Amino acid sequence: MRELLGLARRIGPTNVTVLITGESGTGKEILARAIHTLSPRADKPFIPFNCAAIPRDILESQLFGHRRGAFTGADRDQPGVVRAARDGTLVLDEIGEMSLDLQPKLLRFLESGEISPLGEPSPLRVDVRVIAATNANLETLVREGRFREDLYYRLNVFRLHIRPLRERRDEIPSLADAFAARAAAEFHKGRLTIGEDTMEHLLLAPWPGNVRQLLNEIRRMVALAEPDATLAPSDISSEIRASLPTFSRPDPDGTHLDVPLRHKLAPTLARVEREMITLALHDSRGRLDAAARALGISRKGLYLKRQRLGL
Repeated sequence: MRELLGLARRIGPTNVTVLITGESGTGKEILARAIHTLSPRADKPFIPFNCAAIPRDILESQLFGHRRGAFTGADRDQPGVVRAARDGTLVLDEIGEMSLDLQPKLLRFLESGEISPLGEPSPLRVDVRVIAATNANLETLVREGRFREDLYYRLNVFRLHIRPLRERRDEIPSLADAFAARAAAEFHKGRLTIGEDTMEHLLLAPWPGNVRQLLNEIRRMVALAEPDATLAPSDISSEIRASLPTFSRPDPDGTHLDVPLRHKLAPTLARVEREMITLALHDSRGRLDAAARALGISRKGLYLKRQRLGL
């Protein structure tokens, strides 16, 4: 995230369109807000708009607005979120869910800065910086004909990809401590701390909901804790504890590893990584791309891990 925030500082002062990709809950809106804060538009509106949360038949009206009487039920003027974000930043979340019939109108706005609200006799110019975000693979949607190629390239001027939390576990302690401190202040719990064993459990959890899930888990733990307490492993929800990896004795095919959970974290994780990478390379017959896919990391990530672990 520090690398991404460094890029945000560099592109914030510009007016380029940004595409933020990543799984749900990774913090795409937080990164978009950082870009806005670091831009000359910081004192102007910041409007997040979820394209998947609005019924498709009224999405155009919500986005570009309409005049009273433009259609049945339009009993008052609706400016739309584009005009609401005038001179500021508009975040179009879940952009991959936008219907094909609306995509050309968004493309026209991005290229000309003009919108045509329903019922308006002439187009209106609006100065807005657009940041698009999605957890979908837009390249796949383009190949399948569900997303316009020209719109994809217009949005993909500068791309920022946020990796899932399971691929950046070294950030979990800082995030957990920050979330715990914030929740403790909100719930008047004094100076709460997270125990070492508890942090190890948090580091080993899979976190399919990413940062959002970690935040919610920490808030739940703090809400139930006594003031000035140290959060223990037993304070972690049963769902999270049930998702923790279980290590068993080596079986005949060598796909399981016996790892004591009370050992020091760094050497234990290094041992697990080393064994998993070795097995993946063996199963893929040394093909790095296939091994990286099996491990759920990039080829560059695999290279860096092998370098760090001496493999």
